[in-house]
Amino acid sequence: MKKLRLKKGVIIGAYLIAFSLTGMGAFFVSQNMQANNETEEDIEYVNSSIIDDKEDQEVIKEETKMVKPYTNDQVETLKYFYDYQADNASQEKSILYHENTYIQNSGMDFGLTDPFDVVAVLDGTVVDVREDELLGTIVEIKHDNDFISSYQSLSEVSVKKNDTVTQGQVIGKSGTNTIDQDLGNHLHFELYKSGEIVDPSKYFDQVIGETEENQTTKENTTTEETEENTNTNEETE
Repeated sequence: MKKLRLKKGVIIGAYLIAFSLTGMGAFFVSQNMQANNETEEDIEYVNSSIIDDKEDQEVIKEETKMVKPYTNDQVETLKYFYDYQADNASQEKSILYHENTYIQNSGMDFGLTDPFDVVAVLDGTVVDVREDELLGTIVEIKHDNDFISSYQSLSEVSVKKNDTVTQGQVIGKSGTNTIDQDLGNHLHFELYKSGEIVDPSKYFDQVIGETEENQTTKENTTTEETEENTNTNEETE
């Protein structure tokens, strides 16, 4: 059998083709690697958080509203705070009668036939629990914003001095006292602001900060009106 031999030119051509293909392959691989490197250089990596929690987080301001000193819907208002600027009908509902003497009511009286739970109107600290001959058992609680609430004529007390209480917490039950026996079972409630006694009805269910701002605005308006009236009277004279 004869052996086939490739011509020298054919072998050289085959080598040239192989080298050409290898070179082209290396070129394309080089181009792809360069393109990938350029793409990676264009990417900006962020190591820090996109949102700064401390700076961008929205702060929600809590609004504190003063609740009434009871939770039973059947409780009624028996006597109101005496307001010197109120009309005669309102003032009549704010007078107490004791031992042939008419007394201007310094708080509000809430009543029901049966004893009802008495609750703290705001968070605070119990600063006093005592017995009074005329007012009955008294609990006083100090709150923020210079408020002190006083709960009188209680039949039961479930807190003691220096206790920390939360808004709506039961601190006792309604009862009776000597100074206004005609009211029967009731709670006498008083509210103090910066040492001055105030009308509780102006604070119930109101945002404390807004109420104070409204009162300040009202006082400033009243002062300005008084000054204007004085100036007008002087000019007239």
